[in-house]
Amino acid sequence: MDTATPSLAALATRLLDLHHAGTTLVLPNVWDAWSATVVAGAGFGALSIGSHPLADSRGQGDKEDMTIDDALDGVRRICAAVPDVPVTADMESGYGVAPAELVERLLEAGAVGLNVEDTVHSESGRMRSASEHADYVGAIRQAADAAGVDLVVNARTDVFLKRDQFEDPVAEAITRLRACEEAGARCVYPVGVPDAASLQALLEALDGPVNVIANPRTGSAAGSLEDLRVMGVHRVTFGPKLMQELAPDLVALVAPWK
Repeated sequence: MDTATPSLAALATRLLDLHHAGTTLVLPNVWDAWSATVVAGAGFGALSIGSHPLADSRGQGDKEDMTIDDALDGVRRICAAVPDVPVTADMESGYGVAPAELVERLLEAGAVGLNVEDTVHSESGRMRSASEHADYVGAIRQAADAAGVDLVVNARTDVFLKRDQFEDPVAEAITRLRACEEAGARCVYPVGVPDAASLQALLEALDGPVNVIANPRTGSAAGSLEDLRVMGVHRVTFGPKLMQELAPDLVALVAPWK
């Protein structure tokens, strides 16, 4: 029996195919080798690395408080722990790295997908314009294609986190995410969608897979996992919420021993 580890190209294609399998893909966010092996052992066919929980596991802050070297060290350890499982990683806004270098280093670390957002934390938290973000996403796509890997670029917008800046946040999110789709994003991520009506409008306006954040205990702002499936949501991630929800359980477990 052939037990060889799948190539990066094969893992990337598998991850991409999971986005088009006709059901909602749930990618629990892991933060170290232990959490990755536990979640993979629970039967999940692909995993996501959240920048927030990864930073917490390292004693560092989110929002690019880690350097790209720090982040990729974590990514590399996780991917090495689950070599047969496709892993996508949150790379914030790119850590100020040129797209070609970002793709090269991410693939070297073993990841076959990435989140990239339009808030540039290293530049006082400014938001990229729609065209600037799409251009960055497009350059990532070109670099991945040149490497021969179906890297799953998940283009994130923070419009709903900064909704006070926009007269019509839903329309603004649609504009930004359409541009990212046209630039080559394989999934888009309107983080913080406030309700089911807003999510439905996004799903109707966009062509490709849409990522929704959820709490593993309480669901999403748009409803439960079943609600999201009925709406046609393609992908669900937990961000930092899986790690955060474990904290009370950990306290309850150890408290009787103090």
